[in-house]
Amino acid sequence: MNEPRPARRLFLRAGAATGAALTVGGLSAPTAPALSAEGAAAPAAQALIADGAAAPAVAAAPGGFPDYKYVRTLLTPSQLKYNPTGEIIFPCIRGTAGRLANPLGRYYLYYGPHDAPGGICLAYGDSLEGPFTEYPNNPIVSNNWQPHYKVSHVASAHVMWIEASKEMWMYFHGENTTTRLARSKDGINFTYDKVVLSTSMLPSGTTETSYARVFPHELPSRGAHFVMLFMLNNTSNHRDIHWGWSADGRNWTFDQQPLVRHTDVGAVNVGGPHLLHRNNSTYVVYNKDKSSGGDIMITEVGNDFSKRTHLGIFYNSRSAAPENGRAAAPSFGTDGGVPYMIYEAGERLAGSIAMARG
Repeated sequence: MNEPRPARRLFLRAGAATGAALTVGGLSAPTAPALSAEGAAAPAAQALIADGAAAPAVAAAPGGFPDYKYVRTLLTPSQLKYNPTGEIIFPCIRGTAGRLANPLGRYYLYYGPHDAPGGICLAYGDSLEGPFTEYPNNPIVSNNWQPHYKVSHVASAHVMWIEASKEMWMYFHGENTTTRLARSKDGINFTYDKVVLSTSMLPSGTTETSYARVFPHELPSRGAHFVMLFMLNNTSNHRDIHWGWSADGRNWTFDQQPLVRHTDVGAVNVGGPHLLHRNNSTYVVYNKDKSSGGDIMITEVGNDFSKRTHLGIFYNSRSAAPENGRAAAPSFGTDGGVPYMIYEAGERLAGSIAMARG
């Protein structure tokens, strides 16, 4: 919010108005008419967008992406039955059509509180505009899942459709040192799989490895079909964006150096990363802490992750409620050819889940 927005013309590429979908890879699938953005096609997974339609040609944000505008809140803690801590974070929106048998709605919205006991929660609806209905038996994943773990909290669910196994794979953390994987045929009842990321896999002094999102993305030189983006904290108590790659989404190799350092964009902390693809290149969007502006930023990393071109503000948080100077942890979807961003709005651990339209 505090950082001036760079002139749009500096960031618009010649092909910005091509109408390419904002999904990674921009694939459409006529057999699945109402699905959210997830990532580039890979042998084990396929990205689908709503109605098989490309996003509109209008683009004004860096990289040629839509210029998202806040529309409304979708979920507020005080209105939820499962509300142990008065806060919710980290939305993940996923389409169900053509994937799940007898889903509760066209879209599943995963979210949850962070502080103990946390809990992975679900809401469902038939439009990205809302409304969303709280699943009556939340949380669908708790902080005590015997014999696999018993921790103070679980949070930050990121769910990805795996076409090969016809499953929803959920990545979530608990504790902040450990990211885990669970799998489901219906998007509600999950089976525990394994730990996929922990502080022990990163350099000495790492204290947190959490808020991971996973995307289908081809890296032929690394033999990888998936990439993971996550937040890392260390003894300096400054948070950076890190990444890793995998052939199967279960077994991972992690770069020991940050993908985006907090100092790269003049922040105390950065987090909430998400992968996007447009105009034959790949980008990472992520949020700054509120004291550093509270905006969602964008960095071009290229299809092979060799670039580090910081393009400035992707979404400028508003000073008015519900954002109050902070927007974070975006998730993206397209419905009827219209692009949407679902995100945290407001102070950390005191906000709501909001929707912006492109």
